[in-house]
Amino acid sequence: MFIRELTVEEFNNFKENFDKKSVYQTVEYAYVMNNQNYTTMFLGLVDGNNIIGASSILIEKVNNFKYAYAPRGFLIDYNNYSLLETFTNEIKNYLGKKDIVAIKLSPMIIKNIYDSDGNIIETNNKFQLIYDNLKKLGYYHFGYNNFFESHKPRFEAILDINKNYIDLFKNIRKEFRTKLRSSEKNGVRIIKGTEEELDYLITQVSKKYPRGEQYFKDVYKYFSKNNMIDYYYAKLDTKIYLEKCQKDFENEENINNELNYEVIENAEKNSTKLINKKIESDKRFSRSRNNLIKATNFLRDYPEGIILSSVIVIRIKNEVFLYMDGFDKKYKKMNAKHLMMWKIIEKYSKLGFTRFNLGGMTNIYSENNKYKGLNEFKLGFNPNVYEYIGDLELVCNNTLYFMYKKSKDLKRMLGK
Repeated sequence: MFIRELTVEEFNNFKENFDKKSVYQTVEYAYVMNNQNYTTMFLGLVDGNNIIGASSILIEKVNNFKYAYAPRGFLIDYNNYSLLETFTNEIKNYLGKKDIVAIKLSPMIIKNIYDSDGNIIETNNKFQLIYDNLKKLGYYHFGYNNFFESHKPRFEAILDINKNYIDLFKNIRKEFRTKLRSSEKNGVRIIKGTEEELDYLITQVSKKYPRGEQYFKDVYKYFSKNNMIDYYYAKLDTKIYLEKCQKDFENEENINNELNYEVIENAEKNSTKLINKKIESDKRFSRSRNNLIKATNFLRDYPEGIILSSVIVIRIKNEVFLYMDGFDKKYKKMNAKHLMMWKIIEKYSKLGFTRFNLGGMTNIYSENNKYKGLNEFKLGFNPNVYEYIGDLELVCNNTLYFMYKKSKDLKRMLGK
């Protein structure tokens, strides 16, 4: 058995028959990263005429040293120690001869699966054996990080959508269902976008993602070639929103006027309950008046509507991956992102997809978590949370790796 470079067709054929795979293990993602200062190649472990393991490899220059990544790990059976050992030794030698100092991977080796309340519902009883085998073969484990320090998130939220969409809606947390109904009544509409409308997303995520505008355009370009990508955005119909606010205002005005009359009629009784009811009505009436003013201004300034949020999803076989999303913080209270996510989940469930990967999140047990809002948003749809092994590093060329580490230490010292 030996490692050799695979053609794109060979790699795709092998990947198609592999059960667990990620959007980051695709040829399309590799092409995207080619324009982000990475070189790429596809390697396979060959036994006779059979490919028994493979990986997409990204290589970047770090301080003039070549460092490799295998996003979401190798496409192999990690339970098979003999295969793992052979693949490790062969890829280490192959990359080492190409002067690559080391390779980092964040494989989808499951440690635990949790429900949305944080209860463990499944534990991988082979995890410790796999972990020990990796350590024995020379992999360095970077630890069980709780946030986004790793190359790829250690926690992912994955929703089972292989069920009736009515049941999916019922499983959403109650406060989320309220937000969804409110958003739709306010005139938020979900639209399937085009490549020419990508600027909506680019504007909303420019501060969130470290990569530039070309990255987003490349993602759309390469994944659309095989019809694997969909782009959506949420738009507020300002006319509908104004009509809704007018009705709310008129309704609250009528209620408030009736309570005013009751207070006057019962002035001598000094009813605390009635006074409190009037105070609450005053608050609602004031809010509805402010909303009406805001809605009037929206229609005046944005007669064609307002783009509130956007998302790109990628489809691989029966799974949908939330690749990137954004929203305009000025309109956060419109809950457009909530509605957009639900409408997409509903759509793909009806189309027969079985899993919806909501993407990375942090450890739900972490304290002082600045990403708490992100977690709560994803958990609101009642997914399961998958905990993976985290980042691993395999040194491929000891001499060059020693020099690479020294150069990083020196750069760190000079930076101080």
